[in-house]
Amino acid sequence: MTNYQSESLMAVQANVKFRERLNKGFAIAGLGIIVVSVLILLLLVLGMFFQGIGRLTPQFFLNFPSRNPEEAGILSAWVGTILVMSVTAIISVPVGIASGIYLEEYARKNWLADVIEINVTNLAGVPSIVYGLLALGLFVYQFKLGQSILAAGLTLALLILPIVIVTTRESLRAIPSSLREAAYALGASKWQMIWDHILPYSLGSIMTGIIIGLSRAIGETAPVITIGALTFIAFLPDSPFQDFPKNVFAWLFAPFTVMPIQMFNWVSRPEPEFEVNAAAAGTVLTVMTLSMNGLAIYLRYHFRKGIKW
Repeated sequence: MTNYQSESLMAVQANVKFRERLNKGFAIAGLGIIVVSVLILLLLVLGMFFQGIGRLTPQFFLNFPSRNPEEAGILSAWVGTILVMSVTAIISVPVGIASGIYLEEYARKNWLADVIEINVTNLAGVPSIVYGLLALGLFVYQFKLGQSILAAGLTLALLILPIVIVTTRESLRAIPSSLREAAYALGASKWQMIWDHILPYSLGSIMTGIIIGLSRAIGETAPVITIGALTFIAFLPDSPFQDFPKNVFAWLFAPFTVMPIQMFNWVSRPEPEFEVNAAAAGTVLTVMTLSMNGLAIYLRYHFRKGIKW
């Protein structure tokens, strides 16, 4: 080996060692940032939990908001949250899955499909206040739905619809083409191939995306404030069984409030006792969100168990 070749080899080895040290440095820095971020988040959550744990009594869940902080509760807030999220799920899930299936399996691959894909992907990153302004003009004023549970559900459905569509497309795209070809070889139609073979294997990922989307929607404040969510409600919507079947959908047009709005109302009050109520409500909302994310993780594990491509 000549001197020139030896120097070149040493330069290459030095370059490789430098890159390895650089990679280790990035890995250590990334791990440190993640650990610090998680610790800060954990400290904030624990601080909120210990501040509000004294108010987490049965009366807190069964009382309406009150001017007296010791008597105030979140009954109208958590009931409103469940109703709004029910409307959101009923609208966004079938529309989002159907749109994802159409765009991935049926739509022709041309410039129009590319434009739709780019717009759907970009819509997932649009600030939520923009959806609130859109819903205010479209649902509240144009369709005259008013400041109702239906308007709020439609607004949040619009908010998470791009997430559901993108998740569905990615889940379908992850299924190997050999599975589709095997279904066609057995004489299945396109819909039979999708319904009997593709959807069952991609259901875990689709449901994970749906639950994560709903977890985002349950904590959104800006869009529901924009369309006129009330901050003080001392009543519940009419039961659908109260005058069945005449007023079965009357609850959809009732005024509403949700957990983030209730917390915002309490935090904005000057009395420090209401901050304890806000911490207790925040703890309940955090538990609800973590439960939904835990369910998503379980579903992903359950549906992917035993699948080997």
